[in-house]
Amino acid sequence: MRTGLHDPRQFLLELFQIAVHAADPHQVLPPCLPVDTGRSALVIGAGKAAAAMASALEKNWTGALSGLVVTPYGHSEPCQHIEVLEAAHPIPDTQGEQAATRILELVSNLSAADLVICLLSGGGSALLSLPAPGITLADKRDINQQLLQSGATIAEINCVRKHLSRIKGGRLARACWPAQLITYAISDVPGDHPAVIASGPTVADATRSAEALALLQRYAIKVGPNILDWLENPGSETLQAHDPALAHAQFHLIATAGQSLQAAARAARDAGVEVVLLGNNVEGEARAVARAHAAIALARHHGAPALPPCLILSGGETTVTVTGKGRGGRNTEFLLSLAIELAGTPGIYALAADTDGIDGAQDNAGAVLTPTSWQRARHLGLDATAMLADNDSYSFFAAVDDLLVTGPTRTNVNDFRAVLVFPGQ
Repeated sequence: MRTGLHDPRQFLLELFQIAVHAADPHQVLPPCLPVDTGRSALVIGAGKAAAAMASALEKNWTGALSGLVVTPYGHSEPCQHIEVLEAAHPIPDTQGEQAATRILELVSNLSAADLVICLLSGGGSALLSLPAPGITLADKRDINQQLLQSGATIAEINCVRKHLSRIKGGRLARACWPAQLITYAISDVPGDHPAVIASGPTVADATRSAEALALLQRYAIKVGPNILDWLENPGSETLQAHDPALAHAQFHLIATAGQSLQAAARAARDAGVEVVLLGNNVEGEARAVARAHAAIALARHHGAPALPPCLILSGGETTVTVTGKGRGGRNTEFLLSLAIELAGTPGIYALAADTDGIDGAQDNAGAVLTPTSWQRARHLGLDATAMLADNDSYSFFAAVDDLLVTGPTRTNVNDFRAVLVFPGQ
């Protein structure tokens, strides 16, 4: 690492960069490609890393390539043979619907001699938005918005999405049949389950339409009768295991949050820091997760000064139940709650950011918290508790100039949370 512990803020920023680099498509895709790259292949895909994955594939594939991938606005990367389209995320738009339609058209009427390479990463669910019969894009946009604000987990959200789609839940694999299908995926979901990543368009799905209906009821999602009718229709069921359409399909997971956290942990240990790794699949309300991290940090902080610095690392995807009218994503919400718990305790620093460079729907990846953040906020007269209640964490960190703005990283292995503790300070 370039920076030692004399600059804790920069130390945390470099750890974040190491975690992101460990999931860079140009680093992780080439080693996973087959030995024979001389075949012609049709390339399809969707996600925040889709354009970078397509670019990496072009640089390492010797055969002819053609096809189409879709990525969020601002996440493109130049490709020579694979078309890159941009669409909206996390709320789908007509561009995503058109991209999904075109992808289905590209894979129709293939033969067993054809090869399809599918490149998936987080964000694919919103980007491949092709509503089921009788459902409109407006319906899906409304349901998606309600789910994102409800506190539902990503697996629950994607369960609903799959059963309201013509392309998710294995249906894309069905459209590719009988061609050989190879999927390369970068996971942004806790547990790295293939059926949850981008809502599993090329793999079997164990959920049922009845589960999707139950989730809509549990989170009080308002839907029209057309949604209820469809979920009671057998056609809404996704592809189950052993479906013949999956017989020629392979799935390869090429990057995960766990790999990125381990890369950051190794760098921290090399710098003489003890690492407490809480796991790469931490879920729950961002505020509750922050309180748990704060308790560990404060316990370590009260230890003897002779103890080495400690780094608390975690990944996964927290949730935010939106009740206020402020701005913010789950990472700044985590940090604002953490700031309230720590109240400027000296010797504790933290960074929380989404590895895709976008925290929720904002223009920041997350933020950095230092002991002086709390002091600056008090000097400005900010009421942290009131701002947290209003889900206005973005405004808090913008005011104290602690937002972390990276721009799109063109990868996505979920959230990165790091709390650095100097005991006895």
